[in-house]
Amino acid sequence: MAALFISLVGALRSALRTRAELALENLALRQQLANLRYTSGRPRIRMADRAFWLVLSRRWSRWADVLVIVKPDTVVRWHRAGFRLFWRWKSRPRIPAPDDLSPETKTLIGQLAKANPLWGAPRIHGELLKLGIDVSERSVSRFMPPKPRQPPSQTWRTFLDNHVGDMASIDFFAVPTATFRVLYVFFVLAHNRRRVLHFNVTEHPSATWTAQQIIEAFPENTAPEYMIRDRDGIYGDRFRRRVEGMGIEEVVTAPRSPWQNPYAERLVGSVRRECLDHVIVLGECHLRRILKSYFAYYHRSRTHLSLDKDAPDARQVYPPTMGEIVEIPEVGGLHHRYERRAA
Repeated sequence: MAALFISLVGALRSALRTRAELALENLALRQQLANLRYTSGRPRIRMADRAFWLVLSRRWSRWADVLVIVKPDTVVRWHRAGFRLFWRWKSRPRIPAPDDLSPETKTLIGQLAKANPLWGAPRIHGELLKLGIDVSERSVSRFMPPKPRQPPSQTWRTFLDNHVGDMASIDFFAVPTATFRVLYVFFVLAHNRRRVLHFNVTEHPSATWTAQQIIEAFPENTAPEYMIRDRDGIYGDRFRRRVEGMGIEEVVTAPRSPWQNPYAERLVGSVRRECLDHVIVLGECHLRRILKSYFAYYHRSRTHLSLDKDAPDARQVYPPTMGEIVEIPEVGGLHHRYERRAA
């Protein structure tokens, strides 16, 4: 009874198919029968069989329903392998064109390039055509002498390295609290030893408040020569006048270019990953205590890659002869400092 039902369903489906679909299905089944007839045991797939199924899979959407001798994933794998072979052939090294230029033409190309350093291959090719020399532009580019390499211009990284001792960075970052308030942390970072010279917390930052933080960060003529900042609107006229009065030259980063203030951005990331992501801030006083504890660890204990694995406040090296290793918890146990002490 079940076999009869399946046969009826198959006949109904065949009646609903188009003549083209029936022809393709018939062709696919005949191809597999031919393969099984001429092979014994496991079917042996030839290149012609692979090509047949690759073409059929691109032309007929139901090819996988009638495939028996291999899995559909195998056909997909054949297609990917063929695609790789095609692009390997496409990217093969070309055989260079025969050198049919006379020595006089090669010398002339070199003379034109040397006498006209601003000319490229198209200009030189045009002059050669006007001189009655029929040569391709690609041949001209092949025989042009290489241009002397110009010394690179001073990059942003070079500027930072050259003025690392006379430069500081400033920035803000936001910290949400347990009561859904948003607090803003302002900090000043010295580049030479990555020291946080000053930080403060407020809920309502302003240009006047930010200018006062600069005064507190650099008392008694300790201001740096340059100070990097972004284009935040908080750095208003009062802030700029105060910074100018202190003899600091502002270096303003390009719009949407946080990478131009890398040391400050790295500090913000370190504070979040190593401290603030692991605590719940209750308010301004609580955040100040947390940051004070973290910056103490940051200065005295945390090693920095840019400082040759040393801390901003250089740490002493403890040789094995000084005793056993002791563990000192810092930042509420989030981090630890390790020293040697005699028993």
